[in-house]
Amino acid sequence: MILANILFTLLLIFFFLLLGYQFILAVIAIGAKQKTDFKSSTKRRFAIVVPAHNEEKIISKTIYSLSGLIYPRKLYDVFVIADNCTDKTAEIASKLGANVLERHHETKKGKGHALRWAFDTIMGYAVARDKKSRYDAFIVVDSDSLVSGNYLEVMNHYLESGSRVIQSSDLVLRQPGNWSIEATRIGFMMYNYVKPLGRKALGFNMGLRGNGMCFHHSVFRKTPWQAWSLTEDVEYGLILLQAGEKIDFAPEATVWAQMPVQSSNAESQRSRWEMGRFQIIRAYAGSFFKQAITERSFSRLDTFLDLITPPFVNMMVITMAMIVLSVGLSIFGFLSPVIAGLWFTLGVMGFLYVFICLYVGGADKELYKSLLHLPKYIIWKIRLYLNTFRKGREVDWIRTERDVK
Repeated sequence: MILANILFTLLLIFFFLLLGYQFILAVIAIGAKQKTDFKSSTKRRFAIVVPAHNEEKIISKTIYSLSGLIYPRKLYDVFVIADNCTDKTAEIASKLGANVLERHHETKKGKGHALRWAFDTIMGYAVARDKKSRYDAFIVVDSDSLVSGNYLEVMNHYLESGSRVIQSSDLVLRQPGNWSIEATRIGFMMYNYVKPLGRKALGFNMGLRGNGMCFHHSVFRKTPWQAWSLTEDVEYGLILLQAGEKIDFAPEATVWAQMPVQSSNAESQRSRWEMGRFQIIRAYAGSFFKQAITERSFSRLDTFLDLITPPFVNMMVITMAMIVLSVGLSIFGFLSPVIAGLWFTLGVMGFLYVFICLYVGGADKELYKSLLHLPKYIIWKIRLYLNTFRKGREVDWIRTERDVK
């Protein structure tokens, strides 16, 4: 009984720390204010980089979205990286007016290598031609995304305010009735919008999310892109933080990713994310925890907690299991009823957290309805974890199968 109480208490403390902190951030986000005036004295030039690997089915929508931004068209260029493509991605992008950078490499595969090559290529061309950087900032947008019309206007304003690295809201396009996409939409809203709002209000850093990133050109000269893992965007964000950069969050600008309609088509993407998370945790969690202690830095502690926090669904599944188990053990006298009660309290906190996030994120009616599909989503994700760890580590840029026409 003593051993059971100790184990359940230690796990309870750990989960209360992670879930409780997210709950606090969500509450803080309720009162977070967003900017409405984006006037700037200078209009900067932007290079929008779109990494693509065999995206002929969807690249046109992304380019059309970028072509319609509310910003002087002569002040931004769209570059599509046709990386190891064997389809018509390059041809379609070129016809739609994008600058196409075709890259083929037998060994250095992956989005990280493609981005580094593109940044070096664009900056090298600009310097050779103009003797100085032709672009004030670089933006990265995934090839399956739509972009809010005010995107460059917002980024221009943040750059003028002194920001050097900026992450916009990274959300998911609506697909009412599709349980997989709508459940993912909730997760993105919680992790890529509500939580960053709370962190921003406290003056902490935002992590990079890969889609909707903006970099002042000098960032790459000081700290060149050097992230090659499966979650290269998260890794580069951590590298920048260690180099002393601050990553700002611009909730007023948004990119919406189009998720695969068939849940089976999303498995390669999710598998890559999950394997990448463990790689990054092993590589960086220890150093950020050490810095948080030695430097007495709440900002570093925040980064550490964000890094080690499991996906919310995972935590809630474990919490529900612990509630059932702790209640059962307490009934038979193997566990203190107080501990069982605290696990139940944690579960209630988790459910409140979801509804606070939906409220802060301005969720539509369909998103609230999609909560009914969470059990199905949980089963799908458990199966995904089992398949992921059975197959092991992927090293190439694994393309998400598209099911759009």
